[in-house]
Amino acid sequence: MSERLALAGRIRVSLDDVRITLQRAIMLADKGHRSGDEDYWDGVALNLHGFYTGVEQIFEDIARTVDGGLPSGAEWHTGLLRQMTVEIEGLRPAVIKAGTRKSLDEYRGFRHIVRNVYAFNLRPARLDELVKDAPACLANLSADLLAFADFLEKTA
Repeated sequence: MSERLALAGRIRVSLDDVRITLQRAIMLADKGHRSGDEDYWDGVALNLHGFYTGVEQIFEDIARTVDGGLPSGAEWHTGLLRQMTVEIEGLRPAVIKAGTRKSLDEYRGFRHIVRNVYAFNLRPARLDELVKDAPACLANLSADLLAFADFLEKTA
């Protein structure tokens, strides 16, 4: 099996995991709203963190397997996200569209916050905003990644 076919398969499986993680965030936000129990928001934050971490792992896999490497330095997370929006002539098309990158950048920034503050300092209103935007972000991401997986399979 070629590396490109294997990568396409990993993208599809990982995308399913990312989808499940985001569905859990949405479910927990709904429970938090219905019950008024603020403890649910910790689970929302954890799953939103997991959503972006899963997306970033897909991008890392693409960067290593196709692009030949990851960005380096203190801003490598941002660099990786940008790298996925760039066509590399003769190698691959852009993995995601600019609009998808802009959406994902909100979750990247939030993931950084989750890693660096205590959970009780997280604002439920911000979590709720991210949860509400999540379905559209996931739909765009899915379309982009599935198109890229198709590209990999066709060029394998």
